[in-house]
Amino acid sequence: MKNNIKILTYSALLIAISIVIPIQFRFLRLEIGPFSATILSHLPLFLSMMISPFSALIVGVGSTLGFFLAGSAPWIVARASTHIVVGFVGAKLFKKGISFPTIIAITAPIHGGLELLAVLPWYGLNLYKLLVVVALGTVIHHGIDGTITYALSNTLSKATGKKFYENISINK
Repeated sequence: MKNNIKILTYSALLIAISIVIPIQFRFLRLEIGPFSATILSHLPLFLSMMISPFSALIVGVGSTLGFFLAGSAPWIVARASTHIVVGFVGAKLFKKGISFPTIIAITAPIHGGLELLAVLPWYGLNLYKLLVVVALGTVIHHGIDGTITYALSNTLSKATGKKFYENISINK
């Protein structure tokens, strides 16, 4: 029971952060329509993957909600909704014992492909915008946020003497 409360608390905190980032950190956003990258926007999602698949799902929903509440364009909100799938897949891989850097590498093309599909209704088959701007841009943004998350989780591990996920995860 105590572990469930920890999981719920950490998940709620990560949901809150995933909502606040697109609203309050617009200065960290780079936009090259239809692509946008808000640096750190994947951090709560990536941390939630270390907690559980359910945590990753709800943090992905929180991320989508955050971009919606920030007044983002509909294609940006649609792209944010891909975090639900990416987080779930990453959490399932983490549960299988796959290392976090490998998970980031595996989920990057999935993320890029899903975001490409998310913008199709607005941008049609403009291959340059779909493949280069959206898909490649997403993969690069995914990698940057993955690297930041990895460094942060290692820093937290050193500070606490335990791996980040050992305090809360059901993935042990």
